[in-house]
Amino acid sequence: MESYKQEFIEFMVDCQVLKFGEFILKSGRKSPFFMNAGAYVTGAQLRKLGEYYAKAIHEHYGDDFDVLFGPAYKGIPLSVATTIAYSELYGKEIRYCSNRKEEKDHGDAGILLGSKLADGDKVVIIEDVTTSGKSMEETVPIIRAQADIKIQGLMVSLNRMERGKGEKSALEEIKELYGFDANAIVTMEDVTEYLYNKPYKGNIYINDEMKEAIDNYYAQYGAK
Repeated sequence: MESYKQEFIEFMVDCQVLKFGEFILKSGRKSPFFMNAGAYVTGAQLRKLGEYYAKAIHEHYGDDFDVLFGPAYKGIPLSVATTIAYSELYGKEIRYCSNRKEEKDHGDAGILLGSKLADGDKVVIIEDVTTSGKSMEETVPIIRAQADIKIQGLMVSLNRMERGKGEKSALEEIKELYGFDANAIVTMEDVTEYLYNKPYKGNIYINDEMKEAIDNYYAQYGAK
């Protein structure tokens, strides 16, 4: 596993974005872990988060894109932080773009925030986590309605590796449905492998009991 991925796992734990215990998800599933990207609240945290996204995006897409699109609302700070980090790390200016939940009809009218999209633009979508692919049902039509663009792919922070609407993971379903790549900075398999019985700052976040709970969860809800 790349060192930046190991650092990102520790970063999620440090920021209390990734927690272990018993949680009820929006889907109704009872999960032994939970991720809340809303827990990134400081400038230093957002700056570091942007760097991790930038490194993962560069690994998967190189410089072959023009715009980072962050769907409202959580995707907005992600796209801003990552465009800044990408410029600093790789010396290429990437534009950021997001959507409004409601189209504005005065002043800076329209549904977009940030850069406009133009014919020929190559776009990478950036989100926190995708469990069902529902957000793509809203986001992809908005992007494709703006111009003759190409969506290079989707980058999320954590691949939960659980079933979407069918037997495959949400990211795999997105690949098949929309025809573009979908990746994550880390997978839950990476997290489990890295933290299992590993002391970190005085705690063992995934001990034998938690590992069993995670294994049982994936036996029931894991993607095939």
